[in-house]
Amino acid sequence: MTAATLAALSALTVLALGCVLMWLPRVSRRLDELPWWKSAGVPALGLGVVALLATNADGGFEYAGALSVLVAVLGGGPVATAVLRGAQRSGVPNVSYPAETLEPGEPKTELRGGLWIGAFERAALAASLLAGQPGGIAVVVAIKGLGRYAELKAPGAAERFIIGTSASFLWAAAAAGIALLVR
Repeated sequence: MTAATLAALSALTVLALGCVLMWLPRVSRRLDELPWWKSAGVPALGLGVVALLATNADGGFEYAGALSVLVAVLGGGPVATAVLRGAQRSGVPNVSYPAETLEPGEPKTELRGGLWIGAFERAALAASLLAGQPGGIAVVVAIKGLGRYAELKAPGAAERFIIGTSASFLWAAAAAGIALLVR
């Protein structure tokens, strides 16, 4: 392995560890206190730095692929939640915070299970791209759309679905793209 490959894989490992930390309750509560653009922008900046390092890498695709899927799955949830907070603050009503993150007694919105569904969709999307089967993305979108169809009539649900899914998919595609750069 070249020095560029080691640098890219090391940076990707640090990013993966950072994504794991974002799921810790104490850390996620602190992220909610930050402006939404910082909560989404700092991980995105980290992803960009790793991508720049990966452009000079050659080899190590297997490691980068595994780490990229981990980053896609774990980093996308906090980033999508931050983007939804930004949408809420910009005037799109009823889109912020998945039901799983609310404190007991707070009103619950539709689209329950979003954290788990999002994690699975990001894993499937990243795996599809890494396997060279982008048609898998259409399958994920179809399954998610059909599964959520009945819930999309609730106030804010359609907007939440589109904004959250878009943020989640973009994050997963960018994470998978890093492994493809290392190839």
